[in-house]
Amino acid sequence: MGMIQINGLSLQYGDKHIFRDVSARLNDGDRVGLVGVNGTGKSTLLKIMTGEIEIDFGVISRSKRATIGYLPQEIQGIDAGRGLYEEAQEAYAGLLAIDKELEKINRELGAADPQSPGFADLLRQQGELQQRLDDSDFFQMEAKIVKVLTGLGFGEHDFAKPCGEFSGGWQMRIMLAKLLLQRPAFLFLDEPTNHLDIESLTWLEDFLQSYKGAFVIISHDRAFLDNLTTVTWELSLGRLTVYKGNYSAYVKEKAVRMEVRRAAYDNQQAKIQQTMRFVTRFRAKSTKAKQVQSRLKQLAKMERIELEQNEQAIGFRFPPALPGGRLAVAAEGLAKAYDGREVLKDISFEVNRGDKVAVVGVNGAGKSTLARLLAGRIAPDAGSVRQGHNVKISYFGQHQAQELSPGLTVLRTMELAACDHTVTGIRSLLGAFLFRGDEVDKKVMVLSGGEKSRLALAKMIATPANLLIMDEPTNHLDMMSQEVLQEALRQYDGSVVVVSHNRYFLDAFVNKVLEIKDGGATMYEGNLAYYLEKTEERRGRTVSDKAGEAPSPTRAADRTKAPCARPRGGRLSAKEERRRKARLREEKNRVLAPLLKKLAGTESEIERLEEEKSALERQLADPGLYRDQEAFAEKSAAYKTVERRLERLYPKWEAMQEERERVEGELAAKAP
Repeated sequence: MGMIQINGLSLQYGDKHIFRDVSARLNDGDRVGLVGVNGTGKSTLLKIMTGEIEIDFGVISRSKRATIGYLPQEIQGIDAGRGLYEEAQEAYAGLLAIDKELEKINRELGAADPQSPGFADLLRQQGELQQRLDDSDFFQMEAKIVKVLTGLGFGEHDFAKPCGEFSGGWQMRIMLAKLLLQRPAFLFLDEPTNHLDIESLTWLEDFLQSYKGAFVIISHDRAFLDNLTTVTWELSLGRLTVYKGNYSAYVKEKAVRMEVRRAAYDNQQAKIQQTMRFVTRFRAKSTKAKQVQSRLKQLAKMERIELEQNEQAIGFRFPPALPGGRLAVAAEGLAKAYDGREVLKDISFEVNRGDKVAVVGVNGAGKSTLARLLAGRIAPDAGSVRQGHNVKISYFGQHQAQELSPGLTVLRTMELAACDHTVTGIRSLLGAFLFRGDEVDKKVMVLSGGEKSRLALAKMIATPANLLIMDEPTNHLDMMSQEVLQEALRQYDGSVVVVSHNRYFLDAFVNKVLEIKDGGATMYEGNLAYYLEKTEERRGRTVSDKAGEAPSPTRAADRTKAPCARPRGGRLSAKEERRRKARLREEKNRVLAPLLKKLAGTESEIERLEEEKSALERQLADPGLYRDQEAFAEKSAAYKTVERRLERLYPKWEAMQEERERVEGELAAKAP
């Protein structure tokens, strides 16, 4: 039986205990959700279990047949120059090597004399290699590659595209595809849903539900964990606690355990206080010295019970929505194109007072573009956005963090945005978004990208409004913070339009779903569960079905164990295939050359501006700069200019990338 076991794992950086005597066992078929607040060491534990981080001998035990697959949060192990399909095929590298060796032996057998001394040995090798292929899924390789790639959102026109031409999010999907095709006995996934839209996420969920191996998943998507896991490992205060059941079962069980722990903590504190009163009272009496020392030793040996920070205790409510009319916002014949590519076309819908609308669709469908149009951040090419009476919009975009003032502290940023709130209320809100204690005194310029995004979201939430427009607000929040935001949105009496793929988060408060697909929009009356049910009925699960409609795989029956070359099912010869690929490359270079030149120029300009921005951020972080107000003003103005230029270039670059993909798709469709 396959197994991975942790025995007494302890790890400490400085005074901080990452792990304290952690022990756990992962067996065949286990489905584990690894949870804990940010910074508890979840990713570190995965890396230790997979061997990415070496640890002392004996702490980690792995059975010999424990094949391991690991999906980190960073891109790695992808050949940028290799085509997508070829890269996915690397999951079968071992079997492809066997197939190649078998072809070689077949050629040798075809040329050998059956009476020669080595003929029998060649036959034996041929039989062994053929049996290894027959025992594997090698003959279904083509169908499985197509199924996994299409399930994760790639089109067949993407298959020949070099991996380096995909964005970071799509490269993470390539890494995931290779892991799923390898089918390791133990699969470790660190935030696998971060770059998936709802359709791909649903497909991945279906795939993992029938997965025969064991897996451990770190995710902030509660619905994903609930639907897949049967055991929950919680990391807290350096210790690992095992709970039976999925995430929802863990939450209930943990609440019960916390009550018991709180009672034990209170009893222990009462005993400590009683002991200390005795020590204080009799310390000076020589007749009681022995008893005092005995009780002090008892205290020193006592294993102190610690209580976790309870993020759920942090609460927040939106300010009451400003009064307004029935209509919040209406889209009337909206259209938007980038460099000639129509992203949205003739879209019309209404959002009324109190409506809470989820905007969904595959990546690249135009969801963020629609959010920016509704918020007035960009202008439509056709149609209009009509706001209702006395509507005040508060907007959170994925790049909203760039608009924060780098010289202000976290607390001061919030004080300026939430002038009607008390300092206690502001600190509670910041706590909900993981800014606690001295962290509120940090300057914005020293915050990480995730911290800036969380601060921008907190600032947006504190601004009085009656229409909230939010683009992926949960991207940098752990589940406790998500629940704080979720509850606040549920109680909010204004209107909400939110772009998100987080199903559990959306289901708690939305009453309508707007699907963006093929440039158009369809409104569904109901929550996300209702929408998924209706779209599943409409499609009849065609996503999974189409993924299986791959070119007929080479069958085992097509192979022969006779001592001759095997037929290749009518495939082109190697020479003809090289010629065909050369013709395609020539046409691709001729058609794409002008666009690639423009794209390279834009990328070069973006890279230059990003370097200039980083240099300015380092200068603004220098406390000495603030003593020269003229220099500070000059650098701040230059920083804002660079940001504005980048904001104009990013959508232009995205549009050119999409145009490039469209042209490459048309060329791929022409290929035989």
